[in-house]
Amino acid sequence: MYKRILVPVDGSATSNKALVAALQMARESGGRVRIVHALDELAYLSGFEFSADILQVARQYATKVLDDALDVAKSAGIPADTRLVEQAGQRLGEVVAAAARDWEADLVVVGTHGRRGVGRVMLGSGAEQVLRLAPVPVLAVRGAAD
Repeated sequence: MYKRILVPVDGSATSNKALVAALQMARESGGRVRIVHALDELAYLSGFEFSADILQVARQYATKVLDDALDVAKSAGIPADTRLVEQAGQRLGEVVAAAARDWEADLVVVGTHGRRGVGRVMLGSGAEQVLRLAPVPVLAVRGAAD
């Protein structure tokens, strides 16, 4: 059974649904959860100008997302901790795979929007990156249809 479950969150309904699934699995297996949020500083570059104010707002949002997720875990009575991962230029799948390896996770639970076709190509798929790169099994929890 899975004892160390990693779940990336971004504050969306889909990632929150994945968090709930991870917490339920942890409860059933007597496991624990690590909640991660990836912050890519390069995403906040504007031309050659770096906006420290925008980055500060992004960090505040990331901290709120992690705090809210931790509150959910605590209210469920599941042992959990959080990590804010700041990796400039890395894709979500790379960040999650590294976090899973570093923490020796048994499972990654990730939310997916289930986009197909052009929507998936245009918007990319963080969940697909995680599925391809994670060193452990991945459970993809489908969100509501877009």
